[in-house]
Amino acid sequence: MTESGGKSNSEQLSLTPPRGMRDLLPRETALRDWATRVILDTYEHFGFSRIETPALEHIQNLKGGEGGENLKLIYEVLKRGDKLDKAISGGNPNRGDLADLGLRFDLTVPLVRYFCNNQNDLLYPLKAIQIGAVWRAEAPQVGRFRQFTQCDIDILGVKSAVAEMELLTASSAALLNLGFNDFRIRINDRRLLTALVEHCGFTGRFDPVFIAIDKLDKIGIKGVSKELVENGHAEETVTKLANILEKAPPEGTNLAEFKATLNREDLDAVFKSLEDVIAAIEATAESKYDVIFDPTLVRGMGYYTGAIFEIGMKGYSYSMGGGGRYDNMVGKFSGREVPACGFSIGFERIIGVLLDQGVTPKDGREKLALIFDPDRDSGRDVMQAAAKLREQGFSVAVHPRKKDMKKQLDAFMAQDFAKFVPFRGDINNLEIKPLSKP
Repeated sequence: MTESGGKSNSEQLSLTPPRGMRDLLPRETALRDWATRVILDTYEHFGFSRIETPALEHIQNLKGGEGGENLKLIYEVLKRGDKLDKAISGGNPNRGDLADLGLRFDLTVPLVRYFCNNQNDLLYPLKAIQIGAVWRAEAPQVGRFRQFTQCDIDILGVKSAVAEMELLTASSAALLNLGFNDFRIRINDRRLLTALVEHCGFTGRFDPVFIAIDKLDKIGIKGVSKELVENGHAEETVTKLANILEKAPPEGTNLAEFKATLNREDLDAVFKSLEDVIAAIEATAESKYDVIFDPTLVRGMGYYTGAIFEIGMKGYSYSMGGGGRYDNMVGKFSGREVPACGFSIGFERIIGVLLDQGVTPKDGREKLALIFDPDRDSGRDVMQAAAKLREQGFSVAVHPRKKDMKKQLDAFMAQDFAKFVPFRGDINNLEIKPLSKP
């Protein structure tokens, strides 16, 4: 049944996407496609191969992968049919009984499952590229969405620091090829973080301490100290940590000085590895970007086991990418210990910066509008005219002429069209005109 005028009695349909998700207009979509091509080409140049994993993962995989705070943000998918009926038939079912799948919150957990399932058919070590959507049920804000694209490269099977070197040089090359040069790589190691909080006198589980430190750039030293004290840590211990963190300059901390502060011989190999990574990146950077040691860098994922890194860009408070080593995750899935390390470019944030800077795709075909008279011109002639123009290298969009042609041309310009052809019925006489603002 419908009301008069054809309106349904049901709830009015919404025209806007769900909160935290977006409709992408052609201009941004073209920019995203171009950026994806640049990144893919760069990573393939470094010997990485693209793979794909499903959007949905088994819920136990997502919750067992040490995703840190993201475990609270999983979009869980209800069981279906008889399985759901059975789960609710007993009355007051636990939340965990109702869902068996979830939307992936990153690409790392799916990658590890993929590797374990397909390792007999993969080149080892695996150098993988993944570009795809992920979902997190968090509060949307500037530069942060509930659905967004991640762009990852990972190396599984390389224990040495060469993996970190390759990931960082490849990711830096991708950013350079996109036109960025004013960025800085920050490097730390989770083992040094653990040693730091032990040195200051913290005991018990360190993850809550790391989570507090990770907020340093948002709430400052005083905010971090207040949170740690409120969580029950001794003021003397917190003050000792705060004094060390406060001395970490934005331009980086001297590795030798930090090593002397911790005074731990068992960490010599960790410091040597970081020294080698920084030296290798500096050698390939050729002063186009900076690389520093930052003992305040945490990274939010609980699965990191060793080196961690982030890339920041001048003028932007948030990171443009990050990653690290997660050597224990493959073993949790398969029982086989496999070293693993990965880096994720912040694709959405990179696109945001490109849009801010007015960047347009560098490899796109010039867009041309072929405007015809639907009351006069035959479809056959219009298609032949469009084919001729495409042979000249244009991206041709065929449009019927509107009464207000000036307004129509303005609309083409707003959508980045460069030229137009007013078709007059003669396929051998196509006058190409520039679209330009007066």
